[in-house]
Amino acid sequence: MRTLLLTPLRFAVGYGLSPRVIGFLAATMLVILRLTIGWHFYSEGLEKYKKGNWTAKPFFANASGPFANHFRSMVWDAEGEWRLNMDATMLQFATFREQVAAHYGFDDQQRAEAQNNYSDSIKQFEWILQQNAADIEEFKLGRKRLEKLDKDAQESAMRSGVSSLGGQRETIRREWLQKGSTALSQIDKLWTNYEAAQNRVATSDQIDSEGYLDMVKPRTARMDTSVIDRMVPYFDMAVGICLLLGFFTPVAALAAAGFLGSVFLSQYPPSTGPGSTMYQLIEGLACLVLAATGAGRFAGLDFFLHLITRQSVVKQLYAADEMGAA
Repeated sequence: MRTLLLTPLRFAVGYGLSPRVIGFLAATMLVILRLTIGWHFYSEGLEKYKKGNWTAKPFFANASGPFANHFRSMVWDAEGEWRLNMDATMLQFATFREQVAAHYGFDDQQRAEAQNNYSDSIKQFEWILQQNAADIEEFKLGRKRLEKLDKDAQESAMRSGVSSLGGQRETIRREWLQKGSTALSQIDKLWTNYEAAQNRVATSDQIDSEGYLDMVKPRTARMDTSVIDRMVPYFDMAVGICLLLGFFTPVAALAAAGFLGSVFLSQYPPSTGPGSTMYQLIEGLACLVLAATGAGRFAGLDFFLHLITRQSVVKQLYAADEMGAA
């Protein structure tokens, strides 16, 4: 009778005999949680990989909160200075022309065709600059205006009116980005078309033998989306596989928690609705639970690794006891 009465209470406060001991039910829930988060990361990474042109640019570009400037600076060529530079573009296109020729081993005729593609693309670039000259000029002036507002905001950080100044800066930033969006969008398409045109110079046999050559963007920061976009799909899949297999679970879970934490901070404080980063915060905290409990030891490969380490520790303890007894 006593057991019958206490069983509901045990379910209400925790079924395990001790809060320091993980019971079968708790271990099962940890396994399910690990598999769920693992599948989420793996499927997200696989989708990004298959998509091919996935980019974190929109996410970083729309960052808000106290860390917004940091995340916005991680967007490749965030302010368009590189893409609107004629000399830099000519150098990038010429470099890729030589790279693609060496990659496929072009003959003289193919090199001539690659040169024609280069000339045509530079003419298109000049046309884009001419057609959008007025907006580009306002875009450059707007950049200077924003720099001045940022400087004024820092100087008035301890005075009243900072919030209104911040709202003014965001309004000006949106208007400024709109001025440059048309030209930069056209330039981005030109880059894509130029890369495809140079690869089309190769024969089908050359492409099958050497593989498609991507035109790598030049770095504009130590860590920007030109690097992040290539890393994230593999990172997501690697974390997902480790969690699904229960392999090095604390390391994988901490890496996932750090990643999700950065997502949360990029939109801090989180808003309500489907775009809220509270979802990332909750999943990140769940990853910390997996790391703290070593959840890979339950129905995972970490069980066998844990046995090896535990046996090693036990042997060391026995050796220490024997030496003490001697």
